Parts: sequence; structure tokens; C-alpha cells
Amino acid sequence: MRVIIIDDEERTRKSLQNLLKISNTDTLVIAEADTVKSGIQAIKEHLPDLVLLDINMPDGTGFDLLKQIDSISFKIIFITAYEEYAVKAFEFSAIDYLLKPVDPAKLIEAIEKARHAVEQENLSLKLKALFANLDNADSHTKKLVLKTAENIYIVSTSDIFRCESDCGYTQFFLQDGKKILVSRNLKDYEEMLNGFGFYRIHQSHLINLRYIDHYSKLDGGAVVMKDKTNIPVARRKKEDFLKLLEMI
Repeated sequence: MRVIIIDDEERTRKSLQNLLKISNTDTLVIAEADTVKSGIQAIKEHLPDLVLLDINMPDGTGFDLLKQIDSISFKIIFITAYEEYAVKAFEFSAIDYLLKPVDPAKLIEAIEKARHAVEQENLSLKLKALFANLDNADSHTKKLVLKTAENIYIVSTSDIFRCESDCGYTQFFLQDGKKILVSRNLKDYEEMLNGFGFYRIHQSHLINLRYIDHYSKLDGGAVVMKDKTNIPVARRKKEDFLKLLEMI
């Protein structure tokens, strides 16, 4: 793959180039840039397969750069210092990122993932979700990208009723009755949705607290959702969950 590195830190650019040389990933760095302006020029001139893109640069951000590219025909891996709001936005939007200092193993993994990705036509959809999440960094509602075998969906977290574990997959139940099955485990989404009004009440169930109708004390305790679905509450979760209900 023909790669362009866009980062305002010379040390980072050299480090990434060295890592790629020794990584056996069959990549060729064809250009470097250190600003949004020079990055756009490099992309237009060299037409890369992959861009390693920094977020913060002297004349803007990597997001500003992408908004100025008419047609994005390359794959992207963001390179960033730790910024929680941005990392969350990447995770919700299913876009690859690496934290500085870059871990060589994670770089190789990201490169290989980019190489075999067949979803380039959906990148604009993911970027749309990413920009929406970044523009609403303080909002308790996020745009979540869900990938199935056939489609990519952008779902508002406020429209998710609940999530259910299904043999290593996760089934999403939406407010409009739609179901979406994705090939990621429930723990990933528990961590991602932490702080956005979701609670894992059982090994197999993650619920949106706003859609609880009532709590039933029968049969050891269960939550009845507004769609009348009964969700069991794990014994070890019961005490904490009841305390949480009192605070809502």
C-alpha cells in the first residue's frame, strides 16, 4: 500500500516511517506532510491508498483536512494523543485510530485491517457519524455505527432499547422495532455505552435505562421494558441496580 504520513511532529513522522519499514506490512511511504494545507496537496498529488493522519496541526485538524477533500478514495488511520472525547467519537463511528506513542503491534494490526477492508464505499458514512459525534461532544446522545454482514447502520444511542448477547454477537433492539445483529460481543458495547444511560443488568443483557417501564419483584426480580419485554436481573447486580433506580 502507498502511504502518506500527515503529522506536525517530525519525530512522529520518522517513527512511523521506521516502524513501517521494519513491520513487513508491504507498505511504501510516498510522501509526508506537517500541516492541513500540505497534507491536502500531498494527497491530491500522490493519490495514496492509505493516510496516517494526525488530529491536531498548526493550521487546523485532520478533520478539517478531510472536509476539504471532495472524494475520499483512500483509507484512513488517525494518529492522536489521548483525548477522551475524540477516542469515544472514533469508537462510536467505527473508525480506526492509534494513540501516541504508537504501539508497533497495533500499527501492524491497523495496517492489515485497512489492507483487507472492503468497505471503502462506506467511509463517507462513518465520517459523517464521526463529525456528528465530535460536533456534539457534550451530548448524551451519540451516533453509533453498526456493521452487519450486509449493511452499515448509523443509529442514535437514544433509539436503542436494549442489547442482547448472542453467542459472541450482539443483537440490538431499536425503538422502531428493528433488530440489528453485529459480530462484536456485548462487553465491547457495555464499555462504549458506559456513561450514556445504559446498564448491564445481566450477563446477556444491556438496557437503556430511559426505556424501563417498571421493576418486577417476581421470580427473583426482572425489569419490564416499555415494549413489555421482561429482562432478568442477575442476582449479583440486583442490589446495585435497585440503588440506581432510586437515583433516576
